[in-house]
Amino acid sequence: MADQQVVHLTREGYEKFEAELNYLRTVRRSEVAERLRRALEEGGDLVENAEYEDAKNEQAFVEGRIQQLETLLSRAQIIEEQESSGPNGVVQLNSVVTVQEEGGEPRTFHLVGRLEANPSEGKISDESPLGRALLGKQAGDTVVVEAPDGQFEYRILSVN
Repeated sequence: MADQQVVHLTREGYEKFEAELNYLRTVRRSEVAERLRRALEEGGDLVENAEYEDAKNEQAFVEGRIQQLETLLSRAQIIEEQESSGPNGVVQLNSVVTVQEEGGEPRTFHLVGRLEANPSEGKISDESPLGRALLGKQAGDTVVVEAPDGQFEYRILSVN
């Protein structure tokens, strides 16, 4: 992440990352500390103590993830629900958009920031080829998507 880069998150996404941070701070830290304590008590030469080394690596991972989440949340800008469709139903971040490829079934996508994107859940990033093509468009518009697999054309059926 570039310095001071704003991260767009839905309220749900913000709360998910906040819950993960809280869990890491309150539960995982103490679990890893207990694991380190047990490894030291079991003794032996620390150089040869694989359990101690593994616990130290886990501690580094947990602390790194805590730092990542703190930075992420400090840069987060929450996309509010009332902002989900702009003036006259214009697609923007947090919009739920239903599109249809010619001859295909309608598909619904939730346009979110890149850190919340999960295509299997229908959440696509505003930085993805489809997300970029949809931004600023309205129901009834046709968009052409340049994707690695080729060019696709979608008609926007609705914007919520």
